[in-house]
Amino acid sequence: MAIIITSLLFALFGAWFGVGGVWLITLGGSWYYAVAGVVFLIAAWLLYRRSMAALWLYAAFLLATLVWAIWETGFDWWSLGARGGLLVLLAIWLLMPVIWSRLSGTDGRAPLILVVLASLGVAGYSMTTDPYDMAGTLPTDKVTPEGALGANFPAGEWHFYGRSPYGQRYSPLDQITVENVDKLELAWTYQTGDVRLPSDVTETTYQVTPLKIGDNLYICTPHNLAIAVDAATGREKWRFDPQIGPENQRQHQTCRGVSYYKDASIAAGEACAERVYLPTSDARLIALDAATGQICPSFGNAGTVDLMEHMPYPKAGYYYSTSAPLIARDKIIVGGAVNDNYSTEEPSGVIRAFDARSGAVVWAWDPGNPDRTEPLGDGETYTANSPNMWSTASADEELGLVYVPLGNQTPDQLGMGRSEHVEKYSSSITALDLDTGRVRWVRQTVHHDLWDMDVPAQPSLIDLTTDAGTVKALVGPTKQGDIYVLNRETGEPVIPVNEVPAPGGAIEGDFTAPTQPVSDLTFMPKPLTGADMWGVSPFDQLACRIEFARLRYEGRYTPPSVQGTLVYPGNFGTFNWGGVAVDPVRQVMFGMPTYLAFKSQLVPRDQVPPADAEARGSEQGLNRNEGAPYAVIMGPFLSPLGIPCQSPPWGYVAGADLRTGKIAYKHRNGTVYDMTPLPLPLKVGVPGIGGPIITAGGVAFLGAAVDDYLRAYDLTSGRQLWKARLPAGGQSTPMTYTTEDGRQFVLIVAGGHGSIGTRAGDYVMAWTLPKQ
Repeated sequence: MAIIITSLLFALFGAWFGVGGVWLITLGGSWYYAVAGVVFLIAAWLLYRRSMAALWLYAAFLLATLVWAIWETGFDWWSLGARGGLLVLLAIWLLMPVIWSRLSGTDGRAPLILVVLASLGVAGYSMTTDPYDMAGTLPTDKVTPEGALGANFPAGEWHFYGRSPYGQRYSPLDQITVENVDKLELAWTYQTGDVRLPSDVTETTYQVTPLKIGDNLYICTPHNLAIAVDAATGREKWRFDPQIGPENQRQHQTCRGVSYYKDASIAAGEACAERVYLPTSDARLIALDAATGQICPSFGNAGTVDLMEHMPYPKAGYYYSTSAPLIARDKIIVGGAVNDNYSTEEPSGVIRAFDARSGAVVWAWDPGNPDRTEPLGDGETYTANSPNMWSTASADEELGLVYVPLGNQTPDQLGMGRSEHVEKYSSSITALDLDTGRVRWVRQTVHHDLWDMDVPAQPSLIDLTTDAGTVKALVGPTKQGDIYVLNRETGEPVIPVNEVPAPGGAIEGDFTAPTQPVSDLTFMPKPLTGADMWGVSPFDQLACRIEFARLRYEGRYTPPSVQGTLVYPGNFGTFNWGGVAVDPVRQVMFGMPTYLAFKSQLVPRDQVPPADAEARGSEQGLNRNEGAPYAVIMGPFLSPLGIPCQSPPWGYVAGADLRTGKIAYKHRNGTVYDMTPLPLPLKVGVPGIGGPIITAGGVAFLGAAVDDYLRAYDLTSGRQLWKARLPAGGQSTPMTYTTEDGRQFVLIVAGGHGSIGTRAGDYVMAWTLPKQ
């Protein structure tokens, strides 16, 4: 019976490989699978005939597979295992007495045993090496001993989303070091009580980076509660509930941070002398007394500014602010998220500066009408559907400039009919005058963006030492993996940026840019090939190869198509809103490049199914693009089993020297511990979303990965030094501070991320070194 079952199994495998392999050949792919199909069918027949020749044939096939696998992938265990792991298990089964003892002919066990041993030897060797690892070190010399931090507050505090208006995510605290970080202990845990609800949209996430001012930490939650807690104990001091109602058209339900302002015109200790500003997902900006959490009635209309004022198409759920506003020169600079790919009738992407005391509009810069920045009059509206800033700005108050990372005009994948202004400012870093909102310079990172390659992250400002002297620089990470290092006074590259040819062939009525910019400092991945396809077995790997061959793909910036286009790097981004952290003293950066391919497929309007009134907002799946000639289906490039089709690693930690523009190291980051039914701590290198911080102690901290850990790394080498288990996904950026007794704390919010599927929660957690 065992022989019959094995024969049938081989026949089924042969049919799968045969049909799929021939299909793959017709698409221009590898011949291996068709050959494997023939081998399995012949082996099935030989087993049915109880012929020992089946073992000889399988030994030859397994040896050929081993050679082919090494030729395709080198000695990468994860890629080799996908190709040969199941086949080796089948060989071991054939060597069981229940099989070979029932076969006749010249004994074929010895050659099969030898090939199995060779395969296991190759597997063992490949487990000891990592062809994707890039070892190296960052310089340790203090190039700028003091460092330009952009901070006029104590070293132990964290006053802005990126700590200071410079957005460096760098702390001058050095109590926690490479030598003692492994001794960190959990000091306290606080739970907000704001949990994900069944009625929430998919993109309900907890991504806040708290502020630390005086003895207090200030946080917001996914449903926009504002809360103050004691920095030393985690004890709640006050909370404010803006009563955010549910809205199924809202694509995102999150809050990445609040903003802090000290009003010098009000005596210390009086009401609203210090304020916390809360952005909400129903498009309000609320001023709260930092001491009590009470509304500051002198701001706006009874404490609130309506961000929908002067908006075209003011539809519920279509516009809101997810990121912390930036405060500079007594102004609150506010952008907003506009729902991607819902409609051509969207609110404006206008960026506004409000008076921090009164809430009055000081200036408004609309990328669709950039020459007018004065406040609008009654009955006037901003330009509909102009590029927006859904992330956070940074500022240099001495230069009088604010730096805004801009997104794209929706629909993201359709470029027909974009205005001259939209073409100029989409997917750019733009410098605005802090006092007037007038454009000072613009640096575009993608021309005629058809891939949702928004500039996603707050630029980081640093004074950079070059051969020509000190340059006031800006470091801007992008979704496509380029790191733009620019002169922040002029926008000119400090590290060269070159124009390179890009694929053509847009749909009728659209066009592609003939060239695209690429920075010399780039984490852009190599183009994918069929050999990069992956799976837990040869079966789903074959399915991924077929899907890859069916998609249109000519490398980065392959245009969208009705056929279906592979987008790599995907619009998840090599870097996303978490950005990078820069050390202004050592003049280096630390980040988490992520590599996950996406698919996009244009759907002609007459083929778009009717709208579902009960559908909840999401960036994945069918995006309707109402009013446009095409809808678009988007999502990650996954196998039939729901795992990435491309081989790992999907995520790294990396360090680069900003003076030379060279990458020093890249190491796989994160495990599949929380991605699989079995909690296996296999260090594959997983995707993540969130950001890092750097401390003067030479330690970088990062959560973000889709396994639930906060990790500490040696900034110099990228080596992992410590990790702490989190009760939920850590898709937020950590921060660090000191308390009155001088202890340094490291804190992260663990609340999970809806669309990447990490565990939801409501935790705020802080670690510190043991008391001496």
